Amino acid sequence: MTAAQDIREMVVEQVEYHELLLQMTRRDLLLRYKQTVMGFGWAIFMPLVNTAVFSVIFTRVARIDTPVPYPLFAFCGFLIWNFFAASLRFSTLSLTSNSNLVTKVYFPREIFPFSSVLVCLVDLAVGALVLVAMMVYYQVGLSPTILALPVIVAVNLAFTLAIALFLAMSNLFYRDVKYLFEVAITVWMFATSVIYPVESVGGRLGSLLAMNPMTQILEAYRAVLLYGRLPEPVGFGVTAVVSVGLLAVSWLSFHRAEFTFAENI
Repeated sequence: MTAAQDIREMVVEQVEYHELLLQMTRRDLLLRYKQTVMGFGWAIFMPLVNTAVFSVIFTRVARIDTPVPYPLFAFCGFLIWNFFAASLRFSTLSLTSNSNLVTKVYFPREIFPFSSVLVCLVDLAVGALVLVAMMVYYQVGLSPTILALPVIVAVNLAFTLAIALFLAMSNLFYRDVKYLFEVAITVWMFATSVIYPVESVGGRLGSLLAMNPMTQILEAYRAVLLYGRLPEPVGFGVTAVVSVGLLAVSWLSFHRAEFTFAENI
């Protein structure tokens, strides 16, 4: 069977099992917040805390200039980054933490990392309410460029799902992946324009940071939401193509390896 046929089969299979995906997403949401006091408030709390800390550092010490007030700039960055990082964190453990289901019942195993990403997408939607409130407070209005937001979300999801599938599969075969991930995600954050604009880093280093797909995705969100302009066409276009290609390769590799998952639990 060719790769194209495999991909078509995988998509059809996901459509057939979409109800199971929704049920697992609902289960994971309930489990995550069942015994927490703040519940969905945690989706807002951490970006706010990080924004407050870095606002003090970058407005009073480093004095970095941003196109919009720094707290709004930083909160937008942390909101999107936390969605990405949390999605990967939960996806990495999604197969090993559901070993009883992986070994007993057949269904597409990619449902586990997909469900982890969807749960974090709900958190992102909750946090977006605070972003809107901050935009109102700082008098930053929406422009027609908001119409491009679904495309940016789709690219963000494609890139996140691609990495999530790879990490979930890798952690099943090599259990130390989850420890390496925590180091890598911290370094990755500082190599992404979460807390500073790309323009503030000049020279070759700035060019390297601009090649980071998450930098392009973050800047695309800020462009349509905060700056009132469309994303940079070349950088974001390349990121979109890379994200879709990575998702196809990662999903195909995951699908072809899933028949060996049970023996590696």
